[in-house]
Amino acid sequence: MKRFLIGVLATACGLSLTTAEAAVTPPPPKQEWSFDGPFGTFDRAALQRGLQVYQEVCSGCHSLKYVAFRNLADIGYSQNEIKLFAAEATVVDGPDDEGEMFERDGLPSDYFPSPFPNDKAAAAANNGALPPDLSLMTKARKGGPDYTYAILTGFEELPENWKELDEYSFLPRDFELQDGLTFNRYFPGHQIAMADQIAMAAPLAGGVVEYADGTEATIEQMSHDVTTFLMWTAEPKLEIRKAWGVKVMIFVFVLTVLLYFAKRKVWADVH
Repeated sequence: MKRFLIGVLATACGLSLTTAEAAVTPPPPKQEWSFDGPFGTFDRAALQRGLQVYQEVCSGCHSLKYVAFRNLADIGYSQNEIKLFAAEATVVDGPDDEGEMFERDGLPSDYFPSPFPNDKAAAAANNGALPPDLSLMTKARKGGPDYTYAILTGFEELPENWKELDEYSFLPRDFELQDGLTFNRYFPGHQIAMADQIAMAAPLAGGVVEYADGTEATIEQMSHDVTTFLMWTAEPKLEIRKAWGVKVMIFVFVLTVLLYFAKRKVWADVH
């Protein structure tokens, strides 16, 4: 009986904690994406701009270990462009005939190299926080691409009088920003005291990237583009899946009509 009561109490506390966390952090605002809906497709220009943002900003800390250079053909790059892009990367290979690892230029068959040799080195270089791999990030977080976009655009400095402003009413009155962390209104902390605080500083600033196609590189534009790119890395077969879904639905509809008339024909004498 005692164990049962302890279990009930723990469950109640857990539910209370979950409810409190949900109440603290606002949900990410809904965005419009070209890949939404049953007929949605990826915007190739946005994908290529997003790759540029990842390469010039995000790749310094975050890996993309499930994406190979050859996969870039799916977002509009030619084989020669992929070879040149891969050759800019340094890949650790081996062992050689002497049992030593060595470095070489990347090949289209290689995967995007990690910026750090291992997780401990990555955490040590980021004040103890391990930067997550971004390959599947938009599918791994509740809110999907809306969440990713919200995180990238949600960094801000809290004004001194934030307790008096309605726009910060979602924060508890005793909220304090911890040393080494940054305020982000859409980041759900794992503890109530850490909610809305993220170990990553704001990665994007206006003009930090100069787009090759001349698009103005605002924070919103870069966030939208890199989120589109990360949606593709998480679900590269999205367009194929949707195309097959449409074909299957058409087939099912035609089959249903044929079966209906077949049934009418077979049972005509009975009716």
